Amino acid sequence: MPKLAVAAAVLLVGWLIAKAFRLSVVKALRALNFHVLTERAGIDGFLQQGGTERDTVDLFGWLGYALVILASLIVAFNSLDLTQATDLLGKLLLFVPRLLVALLVVVFGSYFARFAGNAVQSYCRGAEISEAEVLGRVMQYGVMVFVVLLAIDHLDIGGGLIQQTFLILLTGIVVALALAFGLGARDRAAALIERWFPRDDGKRST
Repeated sequence: MPKLAVAAAVLLVGWLIAKAFRLSVVKALRALNFHVLTERAGIDGFLQQGGTERDTVDLFGWLGYALVILASLIVAFNSLDLTQATDLLGKLLLFVPRLLVALLVVVFGSYFARFAGNAVQSYCRGAEISEAEVLGRVMQYGVMVFVVLLAIDHLDIGGGLIQQTFLILLTGIVVALALAFGLGARDRAAALIERWFPRDDGKRST
């Protein structure tokens, strides 16, 4: 009974600290205008399309809340001599910081991907290339693929199996699009190549 009372007290104090920590994280991130960055990166819009009213700042707050709750559960179960549960919660506790870093990589990477796509699009429009929007999107999605691979690699899930599967699927999509474009729009492809890399007939004649 004394051990159970100590564990209950630890859980109660941990719950109160977790709530205060979540609120402090949310307020600190909003004070740093982190929500503006996530909104411009498109992360908040992606979350809202999934049917939630929370934004990325709230997600970071809940992850901080889970971090404190897991720490309090480890202390409580350790006082009850529940070693197996403590070991399992310890692994989860080590996973949460990795998840936080992976989310930061996705946020900043998404912002950079959108910036790179807009830069390519602006340059192509200045060069009077009619496919500026397509090239900008290709640049943005290419950077996002690299960012997602970095985030998955940091999580270290599946020993590289997810990365290899993702690369195989991406390769299949690229090959399918290339075949569809080459077989179904050969004239269009020839016109684009001729526009981007015009022939120098003067040099050929000499």
